[in-house]
Amino acid sequence: MLRLFSSGSYLFESLSNPPFIKALQAFTHATYSTICLAQPKAEKEDPAEKPNNATEVLSKWGCSNDDLMRIYTRCPALRNADATKIQSKLDLLSVMGIGTSDLVKIVNCRPRFFQSRINQSFNERIAYLLSLFETNDLLNKAIVRNPSLLMCDDRHNIEAIFSLYEELGVNKRDLIQMIVLRPTILSRTSFDDEKMEYISRIGLSRDSKMHKYVVTLIGVSRVETISEKVANLQRFGLSEDEVFCLLGKSPHILTLSTNKVQRNMTFILATMKLDAKAILKCPFLLCVNMDTVLKPRVLLAMKVHEIDGEQQIKRPPILRVLRMTEEKFVNSFIKCHEKQVANELMEFYRGTKKVKRLAASSKKSVCTGFPF
Repeated sequence: MLRLFSSGSYLFESLSNPPFIKALQAFTHATYSTICLAQPKAEKEDPAEKPNNATEVLSKWGCSNDDLMRIYTRCPALRNADATKIQSKLDLLSVMGIGTSDLVKIVNCRPRFFQSRINQSFNERIAYLLSLFETNDLLNKAIVRNPSLLMCDDRHNIEAIFSLYEELGVNKRDLIQMIVLRPTILSRTSFDDEKMEYISRIGLSRDSKMHKYVVTLIGVSRVETISEKVANLQRFGLSEDEVFCLLGKSPHILTLSTNKVQRNMTFILATMKLDAKAILKCPFLLCVNMDTVLKPRVLLAMKVHEIDGEQQIKRPPILRVLRMTEEKFVNSFIKCHEKQVANELMEFYRGTKKVKRLAASSKKSVCTGFPF
């Protein structure tokens, strides 16, 4: 107890000693300075430079009012999103060379794009994708068509898909072109025995220009969907072998809905009075738009035949007629007549375009998942 008291008396006496106080102050100041120098100085943020909301960030990035309207229409929740996170993603897109028009397409394709975590391992992912696509332009086109590539981390799966298509006769260069055309190839490709049978029955050699289209379309399609579309064409009198021959000539028919094929085939058979096998020579008849091209132009041809039998559109050039631009078609088949006849034909032509399908306004669109 006495020892403790004596220590306390010594401390009290030391604190009352001016030289000791000066030494203690010097030590405290030196220690504080050392700690402050060891810590990094926080940069003061300028409140004027900090973005306030998503609209301000997107506007400064270059989005016009029309672009903002399209983006917010597709993703209304983006108005209240964190402006800092939006800015960080826009900075990454700027480095890649993606502009405002591409951003609108990306958000239209993936409305929740700004909620995704593309910042994680971004440089490594882009470096790997660039090694596959070889050029920045092709990579940007693929990303705009399928923004999910920016979030794809499964490199082994991508390499396996490239190897699979190479075994089926689609080389790397052709596959990259197909990925730009069909962006979901990397995520939806699957092959089984039935699909391999479909590819063999179409009968295209690996050197054929259509081979890559057939293989990639069948690779991303469902077996049930392919069977349904083949059966739909068989209902109009084509054999199964003829249908597969048709798919070899125009693989794009696999992407058409059964409803569109039914409408076009019904018009071809009932109104144009052509045989069902006419589409084997002219597959474009199934792909052309019914309401704006096929029906108005064919009906106008019939009208011209009623007025002047020598000006009828014959069957051989029908494909060329349907592929004409609107201006060229009007000049070739309407304005070539006298003014009175030309006005009558123009009024009839415009009237055929205004005719709407029965109950089209009340038709419900049923989403069945992936279109083909």
